[in-house]
Amino acid sequence: MTNTSPQDLAAQAAEAVRSLNHATRTPGADWQYPSDAYSLIGTLAHLSRMLPQAITQALQPVTDAHEADRLTVDGGKDPDQAASSAVQTARVAIGRAQRLAEALDQVHSVLSPLGYDTSDDEDGNEQPCGEGMCQCYCIGLCHPCGCDCPHEDDCDCDFCDARDQY
Repeated sequence: MTNTSPQDLAAQAAEAVRSLNHATRTPGADWQYPSDAYSLIGTLAHLSRMLPQAITQALQPVTDAHEADRLTVDGGKDPDQAASSAVQTARVAIGRAQRLAEALDQVHSVLSPLGYDTSDDEDGNEQPCGEGMCQCYCIGLCHPCGCDCPHEDDCDCDFCDARDQY
């Protein structure tokens, strides 16, 4: 296992979001149904809930240097003031990340009951099993019954429910 720096991991996360932005520009096999949006928003909410800890820990080298009386500031400015300013602005960022998570949780909740009506499929295609859609609540997926469902009928999760969507 390689030892990847926090900066490298953050760069990978940024690149993943950039790739996500490209992948969601146009519909595709894995990006066309309301359940796809529901799943993605749920994951983005999860990601944003982790940001406050990442922000807090990102400041650790600054606070460590300040506590060790080793913090310097360009231009001869006061290290105490600079450290205090860094902590205060990080608190603002943390609060905004928490509000982002809350807002995404609300979007996720609003998306929850949405589905895709395939009863009027212009090609006249029937659903793969003809039984409707399987909603796997524990992982936020909605897809045709019997089609790659990670939770078959024997799923012991209390939150999964096969139900007719049309």
